[in-house]
Amino acid sequence: MNRWTLRGATTSYVVEIPEHGLWAALVAWGPHGVADGPSTIAPVGTEHFLPRADVEPLEYAVRGVRYTSPTELVVSGPDGSDELRPTFTGATGGGDSLELTFADELRGLRVVLHYRVPADLDVVERWVSAHNDGSDQLRLHQHDSAGFVIPTTNGAIVRYLWGEWNSEFQRGELDLRRGRFTIDSRQGITGHSYSPFLSVADAADATGTTWGVQLAWSGSWQLSADVDTTGQTRVQAGRGPSTLGLALPPGASWVSPVAVGACSTEGPDGLARVFHAYQRSLAGERLGLERKVLYNSWFATEFDVRANHQLELARRAVRAGVETFVVDDGWFTGRTDDTAGLGDWEVDPAAFPDGLGTFIANLKDLGLGFGLWVEPESVSPGSELAAKHPEWILRTDGREPVQIRNQLLLDLSRDDVADWIWETLDRLLSSYEISYLKWDANRSRLDAGDQRRDLDGGVVTNLYKILDRLRADHPRVFVEGCAGGGARVDLGMAARADTLWPSDNTAPLDRLKIQRGFLTGYSPHLMSSWVTDAEGTHDGRERSLGFRFHVAMAGGLGIGADLSRWSDEQLEIAAGHVAQYREIRQTIAEGKLHWLSDGPVVGAQYVGGDRSVVFLWNTCDANVRGTLPTRPRAIPLVQLDPTKNYRVGDEVHPGSYLLQVGVRWDGTTDSNCLVVEALDA
Repeated sequence: MNRWTLRGATTSYVVEIPEHGLWAALVAWGPHGVADGPSTIAPVGTEHFLPRADVEPLEYAVRGVRYTSPTELVVSGPDGSDELRPTFTGATGGGDSLELTFADELRGLRVVLHYRVPADLDVVERWVSAHNDGSDQLRLHQHDSAGFVIPTTNGAIVRYLWGEWNSEFQRGELDLRRGRFTIDSRQGITGHSYSPFLSVADAADATGTTWGVQLAWSGSWQLSADVDTTGQTRVQAGRGPSTLGLALPPGASWVSPVAVGACSTEGPDGLARVFHAYQRSLAGERLGLERKVLYNSWFATEFDVRANHQLELARRAVRAGVETFVVDDGWFTGRTDDTAGLGDWEVDPAAFPDGLGTFIANLKDLGLGFGLWVEPESVSPGSELAAKHPEWILRTDGREPVQIRNQLLLDLSRDDVADWIWETLDRLLSSYEISYLKWDANRSRLDAGDQRRDLDGGVVTNLYKILDRLRADHPRVFVEGCAGGGARVDLGMAARADTLWPSDNTAPLDRLKIQRGFLTGYSPHLMSSWVTDAEGTHDGRERSLGFRFHVAMAGGLGIGADLSRWSDEQLEIAAGHVAQYREIRQTIAEGKLHWLSDGPVVGAQYVGGDRSVVFLWNTCDANVRGTLPTRPRAIPLVQLDPTKNYRVGDEVHPGSYLLQVGVRWDGTTDSNCLVVEALDA
């Protein structure tokens, strides 16, 4: 029997090949000690009605080895059969990586299971590659990246993120004792409805050891949790199936997206910290880039972009401490509303009569960097681009393409379209001193075209190629991913964008809830957040300007309000918060996030070295005028050294006091941001 152990920072992942070589099976997944004893996952007893493979903890199940239980791979050939019987042929790798190869001689298909455990992290990356070594064309109907066996015995508490436009990243929870739960996107984009994230804990210990799975894919996808009759859970993750399956011609290979499994003994919040650490590793050296405080003029001007007015806003933004000024939609020719202009990416001389270069120079004189909004995948029906290249518009022959938001989609699976998008972006970034690029995508992909091709795969592959080239050729440009709010937040984008826009809803109480969900699966360094004047979509209770800033400061701080309407006092308040944020932004980006409480006071602590940043938000109706007798709240902190002293504002307290009693809050404000710094060497 062959067995391999992949060791993370505190957890191990153990997989083996039985003597018969018909499959790979999970032995253990959890804290290091689980790898040292007998398997608690392998079934006991004898099977009577089912094949053995249908009760084993298979790492990757194919139709033909497994029949009645979930399978990750279904392949058909020209004979109409969809069964495979691949057998183990060898393993390669060592240390943090492993490849297990299986081959089906009758079908001529080779399947390789890939594993990698990044150094000092508690995650395992898994993906599969399929290679057609035969003479017949094959089709992949079910083609998941991985099947993760979760060692539960009592059923599962499944946690997930759901939502809609303006209400993304709502936290959901399901007590799944038996049966199947599936979330997905069929929209050709990650989507507002669900995030490609599931976490699982044993139903008997909902806050104990918790496992999670995410998928690095920005197209259609599917995640399922299946609890079998023994109470064990299996999570499948992969691309969404296509109507006719994916063609695999003789000699061709196909590689799945990466699925990432994570484990934490510190419950759901600990699992979030594991995923945060992994996503920070994807950022690499770019994590050290300062997240400049930006101003975006959209809410102030919408499509009415005029250079003089923009400069007026910029001057007020400087007074608020802003570092980068971003011009949103409306800067290019023909873009007077949302019915025209997309695709014609030339600077509108009516908006910038002295040229965009002069405008950028004026911003530079104010001490501001410059950012620009683009939506390169979409096209307006009446644009010059649509007239010149009608063949580039995604459509089904004989049918009118579906319009959403008065726009159509370019067929990004075409290499000529991808080349045009790259050339357009490269020209803009090479012609102008642009330090920030906001890439938006305001509609889903509905027209399917010819389903005999892999449209979804082609689109996402070309999208990633462009983003990768942007980072390589324009490394100083900070890229924000946006999709009508949070419809393109996933590990694939986390590896290629510097920040991601969670939602178009910027109202304070709504946004706090959205950000609480976002941070369940995604790192603070990825979370772009603005201070605006927006009223709540769901909870419209008024909150102070300080509350709005403290919500936005929990990620990448921006301002999107109409500053021409702000008073001198508001600008002064803003400048104070921005100054504090500039002192703490690296702790926000790199610190370990611990939630101290979930309500009515929501508390969060970002721990980094000898400094912590603590946010407190009162989500109920506060006694902010001090007209009734009350006592200060005390919020205990975490991850401090009890033997050290810490400065908290104007006070100094022992770490032991802050751990047991906590920071005090008298309730005269509706939010607070405290910096906790160690004084002792």
